[in-house]
Amino acid sequence: MNLTKYLKNRLEPSQGATGLKSTKRKILLMTHVVVGYPSLEANWKMLEAMGESDVDLVELQMPFSEPSADGPLFVKANQEALRNGIRWKDYFDLMQRASGKFDFPVLMMGYFNTAFAMGFENYCANIRKNGGEGFIIPDLPLEEYGDLFELSRKQELDPIMLCTPTNTDERLQKICAQGSGFIYCVARKGVTGKNTDLDQSANNFLQKCRGYTDLPLALGFGLSEPQDLRKLQGKSEIAIVGSALLKTWEAEGETGYRKHLMSLAAARE
Repeated sequence: MNLTKYLKNRLEPSQGATGLKSTKRKILLMTHVVVGYPSLEANWKMLEAMGESDVDLVELQMPFSEPSADGPLFVKANQEALRNGIRWKDYFDLMQRASGKFDFPVLMMGYFNTAFAMGFENYCANIRKNGGEGFIIPDLPLEEYGDLFELSRKQELDPIMLCTPTNTDERLQKICAQGSGFIYCVARKGVTGKNTDLDQSANNFLQKCRGYTDLPLALGFGLSEPQDLRKLQGKSEIAIVGSALLKTWEAEGETGYRKHLMSLAAARE
């Protein structure tokens, strides 16, 4: 799959059998699953809800003991998943099942320790073999990617690069130059989970990133409600919602989770 082309096509009006064009999707929705938390069975129910909501892409997180970019809820989820005995095989089995069942592209999200322990070549090969379209490694600096760029190209994977508000203009330009698929723009300093105020500083940051790349821009860290997606329309192509959905699952169960997800999906148009 050409991930960039797929994303841009999702933002264009589509023509059905009647010859009439459907409403243009004004922004896309990317969601997140911590594999193994609260259980693999619960993960599958989450993915089914995502499929029913027609989310645009999903990141599957491989749990790690020290998830440095994650806030308290995701830290707990990572720790519990590891305590539950989640292993690479469990992770890739779920990725393969999801990529075979649902229309949305699946990305591997995890920390550098996983890629290092697996070996870059095996890491990329396993993602491709199990239906993944790319990967996100939030704690890996650009300069340390090494062979990952070349190995990704060989496996037709997109390494998703992260830009943050603390990056200098020069560094943003370097990061975006290595981008593939889309650019993950971190909305604010800190970790996931805390609500983000989509103020002028966030808009300025997105505009700055836009100046360095033609790839779709995704904004994440702290988005939670439909109004967040509506505020981002015309400013970024993708809204990323992770911690807020997991919080809803814990507070309201599957029913509340599906309702929250449907409300987010409806805010794309």
